[in-house]
Amino acid sequence: MARTNGARATTDPTGVLDTLVVFGITGDLGRKMTLRSLYRLERRGLLDCRIIGVASTDMSTAQLAAYARDAIAATGEPVEDAVFQRFAGRLTYLPGDVMDDALYERLAREIGPGHRPLFYLEMPPSLFAPIVERLGKADILANACVAVEKPFGNDLESARQLNARLRAVLDEDQLLRVDHFLGKEPVIELEYLRFANPALAGLWDRNSVSAVQITMAEDFGVEDRGKFYDSVGALRDVVQNHLLQVLALVTMDPPTRSDADSVRDKKAEILSVVRAADPAHCVRGQYAGYADVPGVAAGSTTETFTALRLEVENWRWTDVPFFLRAGKMLPLRATEVRLLLRRAPRLACLPAPTQAEQNQIVLRIDPDPGLRLQLVGQGDDASWQPINLSASFAPDVGEPFEPYERLLHTALTGDHRLFTREDSVEESWRIVQPLLDNPPEVHPYQPGSWGPEEAKKLVRGHPSWREPWVGPAR
Repeated sequence: MARTNGARATTDPTGVLDTLVVFGITGDLGRKMTLRSLYRLERRGLLDCRIIGVASTDMSTAQLAAYARDAIAATGEPVEDAVFQRFAGRLTYLPGDVMDDALYERLAREIGPGHRPLFYLEMPPSLFAPIVERLGKADILANACVAVEKPFGNDLESARQLNARLRAVLDEDQLLRVDHFLGKEPVIELEYLRFANPALAGLWDRNSVSAVQITMAEDFGVEDRGKFYDSVGALRDVVQNHLLQVLALVTMDPPTRSDADSVRDKKAEILSVVRAADPAHCVRGQYAGYADVPGVAAGSTTETFTALRLEVENWRWTDVPFFLRAGKMLPLRATEVRLLLRRAPRLACLPAPTQAEQNQIVLRIDPDPGLRLQLVGQGDDASWQPINLSASFAPDVGEPFEPYERLLHTALTGDHRLFTREDSVEESWRIVQPLLDNPPEVHPYQPGSWGPEEAKKLVRGHPSWREPWVGPAR
C-alpha cells in the first residue's frame, strides 16, 4: 500500500527482497567490502536481485561495472569473467544528490511497481534520516527494508532522536542496523557452543566462572582515518557496539525459538541488567604519536585504548566481573572472549602442594577463529603445566562466508537475526553513557605495549589480564 504525506506504509518485511539499492556505492565501504561480497554471492549462486547503485559521481552503468571489477580485484578476490558478466548484468547506476527529491522520483521509476527493495545506506549517519524521509515521501518504502551502518547515534540521546525520526516512517522490522561483527562466524558459533553443549553450558554461570575478559587488540594505528577517529574514539568505535554485542551473546539466556525477535529479545533482556559503567572502573589511553596523525585535533584527548569493568545483575552472573578492553597499536591483533573458571583448592596429595592455575575457556574470534579449553596437568617436576585442547572453526571443506557476504545474504532473504534492534542499541548507549558524560583521564602508552599501566590496576583482586591466544589451534 502506498503512503503519502508522512503516513506509515503497510509493510511485510519478511520474505525475499528482489532489488538492492546501495546509496554510496562508490564510497570506501562499497569499494572495499560491498562489491566484493556481492560478487562472492554471485559466484556461489546465491545472488538473485537487481543492484541499483546511487552516488553523486557522474558515471554510466558501464563505468560502474568497470569500477566494480577494479574494486573487487583490488581486494585480492580472483575475478572470473563468466561470474562477473552475470554480476555486471544486475547493475544499474543512478547518479544524483541524496538531498534532491528528484533523485527519489527517478529511483521510484527505476525500481518500478510490485518490487521489494532493500535500501542500504552506506552514508554518513547524519544522512540516514533525511534519506529515509525522502524515500517515504516518494512512496517506495512499502514492503521494503532499510539497512544502516554504525555508528547509530553518538550517545543515548542522539540514538533516541535518530530512532524517533526513522520510526516515524519505518516499522522496526523494516530497519536493519548493521554491525559487521555479528556476521563473523565465531560470533554466530558462540550461541550454538553455549546452548548445544551441556559440557559447556554447565560451567556457564557464576558458580563456575570467576571473571570474564573480552579483548579486541589491534596492532595498527589510526592510519589515514585521523579526522573520523578523533571524533569517535575506541569506546564509540568498538566497545558500545561490537564488544557489548559479544557480551550479550556470552551472557544471555537461551532463546525459546529461532526467529529473529526471540534471539533479539534475549539480547535486549541481558543488556537491560548490565549496570551502567562506572568512570572509576574505566581506563583510557592514547598511544604515543597519535597526536601527529593528520586530521587529529591539537591537544586531542580522544582515547585509542579503553578498558572497563562491567557488572551483570541477574541470577546467573551476579558478582562475576566482566573486563573489556580494546585498543590500537597493541602488540598483536586478536579478538577473544576468555572465561576464567574458579580455582581448584590446594591439593595436599602432591609432592609439592600448590594451587593449580585456573581452567579457562577461550573463544577466539580473530584471527583464525577457534575454541580452546585450558586445563592443567602435572609436569615431570611435580609442578603444574598447561594442557590446551584447541580446535579451529575453519571448515573442513568449502569456503567460509565473510561477514558482509553473510549479512547481505541474510538481509536479502528476510532473516533479521544478525541485525541489532532499537532496544539493544539504546541499552548499549545507556551502559556507556556515564563514560561519555565524565570521561576518565587519558593516559599515554607506548606503541607495542598492552596500553597504559593503569589498566593493570583495573583487574586488581581478580585474575590479571591474560595475553590473547595466538598461533595455530593445536
